Formats: sequence, C-alpha cells, structure tokens
Amino acid sequence: MSAVERARGGDEHAFAELYRAVQPGMLRYLRALVGDDAEDVAADAWLQIARDLHSFRGDDDGFRGWAATIGRHRAMDHLRKRRRRPQQAACVDELVDLAAGPDPANAAVDAVSTDAALALIAALPRDQAEAVLLRVVMGLDAATAARVLGKRAGAVRTAAYRGLRRLADTLDSAAGPPAPAGPAMRRGDGARPTRGVTSGCGSALKDPR
Repeated sequence: MSAVERARGGDEHAFAELYRAVQPGMLRYLRALVGDDAEDVAADAWLQIARDLHSFRGDDDGFRGWAATIGRHRAMDHLRKRRRRPQQAACVDELVDLAAGPDPANAAVDAVSTDAALALIAALPRDQAEAVLLRVVMGLDAATAARVLGKRAGAVRTAAYRGLRRLADTLDSAAGPPAPAGPAMRRGDGARPTRGVTSGCGSALKDPR
C-alpha cells in the first residue's frame, strides 16, 4: 500500500512521510513566488491538502503534482490579496564559480537548491521561472508540471529549457573573461583568478530548515 493510500486511510505516519518528501521542494518553489511569506503560504497549502486528501485519486508521484497545484493556488491568492507580483533580488556572486565548469547549463541545474540560484530563477520570465521550479526544484515530470500550470507538456519543456539556458548564460556572464595569468597563477598551481563581482546578497532567499 502506498503512502498516499495509507495517509488517506488516516495513517498519520504516512502523511508525515508525504510531508517530508514534498515540503522542501514546495517551500523553495513558494519562496520564489511569495518570498518571506512562503512558510505561511505553505502552511495554508498543507491545511488544504490534509482537508482534501480523501478526494485525491493517484499514486505518490501524482500526489507531488497535486500538492504543487494547491501550493501554487494558495500563492496566487496570497499575491492577489496584497496586489503584488513575485519579486526577488538576484545575488550573482555566490554562483560565479559554477560557470567555470565545462557545462554551465548543468551547473545551473545543480545550483537550483542554493539561495542565490533560487533568486536568479525568480528573476526569469514568469513562465520560464515556474517551469524550472516545478521541473527541477519540485521534481515533476513535464506532463505533471503542465497540469499544475494549465499548459501543454511541450510548452513547459520549452519554457524550462529556455529558462535553464538563460540561467546558464547569466552564470557564464557573471564569471567573465579569465584574468591574465601572473607569477602566482601558473597552470597547475591551484590558484584561481579573482573576479570583479560585488559581494553581498541583499535579500537572498533562505533555505528551509
């Protein structure tokens, strides 16, 4: 019996298992949408999830998409009440070193769990940001992410690809051209060039605890 089936039958341990599996990704997703209010919005979402779980019909993977849909609806309600749109400051300096690898696109994917990367994703065009967050942060497949967003799977794949490419380009641009090698920076000596990026993150997101 799956965790969803057991939770639907009133098993509190099974519900806690679902919560632990979904909450970290959902909280990161919501932070990109509503910023510091993410925990409150997530709490509202989980209240609805617990209330409506009896009506959900699907497996554990389907539950992740269903929970993401509820979280997104609660976030949109929250933003409408405050008449504002998602906005986060992008902090590039913590991600500069990621662009030194052979494939900045892969580095972009690997970085999405970091605070600064989430802020960079939030700065993408809305459709691209949500596609990347749902596909990479929440771990949804294209079909499930498409249902969350009310779009076609192909459109979500395209938006996610464009978002990751834009994020990779941002990382690559932040790295800039390599500094000329000096006496202390000969090949193989382990030293790294200093890049001219201002330090400090402003309102970078915080990882959920």
